[in-house]
Amino acid sequence: MSRQAIYIGGATASGKSRIALLVAERLGGEIISVDSMQVYRGMDIGTAKPSEEDRRRIRHHVIDIVDVDDPFDVARFIREAERARLEIEGRGSAAIFCGGTGLYYQAYLEGLGESPGHDLRLREVLEQLSVEELNEELERTDPKMAGRIDRQNKRRLVRAVEVIRLTGKPFSEQRARWTGRSRSEGGESLKTGGQLLGIRRGREELVGRIENRVDLMFEQGLVEETRVLMGKGLTSNPNALQAIGYRQVVDHLTQGISLEATKEKVKARTRVYAKRQMTWLRKQNGVRWVDLSGDDTTEETAEEIAAVYRAAERVRDGSG
Repeated sequence: MSRQAIYIGGATASGKSRIALLVAERLGGEIISVDSMQVYRGMDIGTAKPSEEDRRRIRHHVIDIVDVDDPFDVARFIREAERARLEIEGRGSAAIFCGGTGLYYQAYLEGLGESPGHDLRLREVLEQLSVEELNEELERTDPKMAGRIDRQNKRRLVRAVEVIRLTGKPFSEQRARWTGRSRSEGGESLKTGGQLLGIRRGREELVGRIENRVDLMFEQGLVEETRVLMGKGLTSNPNALQAIGYRQVVDHLTQGISLEATKEKVKARTRVYAKRQMTWLRKQNGVRWVDLSGDDTTEETAEEIAAVYRAAERVRDGSG
């Protein structure tokens, strides 16, 4: 019998990666990254990618699998994550999913659904529109979606408007039908096994951790890393360019925005993103919340999670 998977989610800078690493060590597990930006080679500092030391301690998957100018989408993630899970289970290890990209979690656990395909000619037309023009059209055609979407994320705006033009129906109504169903093959639904753990911290503490993380990223060389990635095609990949930190540093390098103003923009965008991550997590059913405070509870917390997992495994195989 294959071992159950563990799913660990939470806001950026909450400490979920540290918890996942410690749990993996205790259970003999391997980590599958659920992060839409850690898949890109070279995007290390700005994505808080696991260090080489951590990756030697515990095997990580779905990290560094495409170049920064290559396309990557949720369908590709599902394939990569599923392949990694099967390999991990084949070795008798536990698959520990960890990350903060809610869309990837939802698609992997519930399926992609029947979303319309891309129309390349229409896509080219929409790409020429400004963010303001896309927002205006979305407000006219789908006010509900306009109130929920990231209004500065051109890639998502283009996709929403594209679907509306192709189908003649609001994107928000169709999107609801593409999710919410159990996966038809492979993998593991939260309804049938596995546990979704939500890492949670107090708001003030999380904000402080975000600001400290951003400061450290700039100290570690985020500007130079972005400069190198621009030479490798970062600005030609609309998906990779959405990564918080890199997007703002590109503006700093190309538009003359001051470094201090850039840092503040990165902090502000990260705070907004963390809020969205927690909003998504709170809407999921059956989340087991793990409250953290400071850095001195991670070892104890990891042991508690591992103990709960071991007990569930004993019940599952009939020995508990």
